Amino acid sequence: MTESSLVDDLRARIIANPDFLLDDHDVMRALVGANDHARGGNIVDLRAIAMERLEARFDRLEDTHRNVIAAAYDNLAGTNQVHRAILRMMDAQTFASFLRDLTGDVADTLRVDAIRLALETDTPADHPSMDPAIVVVAAGCVDQYITLGRNMPARQVTLRKFQNVGASLYGDRAPFIQSEACLKLDLGEGRRPAMLVMGSENAAQFSQSQGTDLLVFFTGVLERVLRRWLA
Repeated sequence: MTESSLVDDLRARIIANPDFLLDDHDVMRALVGANDHARGGNIVDLRAIAMERLEARFDRLEDTHRNVIAAAYDNLAGTNQVHRAILRMMDAQTFASFLRDLTGDVADTLRVDAIRLALETDTPADHPSMDPAIVVVAAGCVDQYITLGRNMPARQVTLRKFQNVGASLYGDRAPFIQSEACLKLDLGEGRRPAMLVMGSENAAQFSQSQGTDLLVFFTGVLERVLRRWLA
């Protein structure tokens, strides 16, 4: 094929599909550069300036698009994790197996390093823990732990950096915990509140800036499961 025919073929392809040329940043930049060189350095080409701004805007839109896709993927992955954990909790046939699953498969599914269920009682010394997953605490400890003693309502879900004030809840795992989720549990009328704490060795796993919708749903299911076992 001669050079003339190659040029004709390329011209025909460009005319047939001009978007291919316009979407290629490198080609368009080369064309603009050739045009600037032909016009001389003393002439300002506003079209080139506009194109540079459009390219910058396009790059920002691409970055935003990638961030949105990544956030959506993370949210979907988090939803799947919570759903699998809930199904595992609901499969338990006995309270003992529920507690084993809670500190085993449920903790692994949620990718946390420690889970403890805190139950309030008026006389904690007279109620030794029946299982390593359970911590018996004095009345009022749940709200005090969640609020860190501040005069404020205890939220249903609190995500934060581990303050190291609840080392007794995590036992020998406490020195490694960096962040935690505190889930306040309503066990029904006539019962004191309880709390599930989930600790992570990853300082970024739980933070105040994160959404809590999935954990609110998880808390609601956990409350209903516990009411069944503690009825």
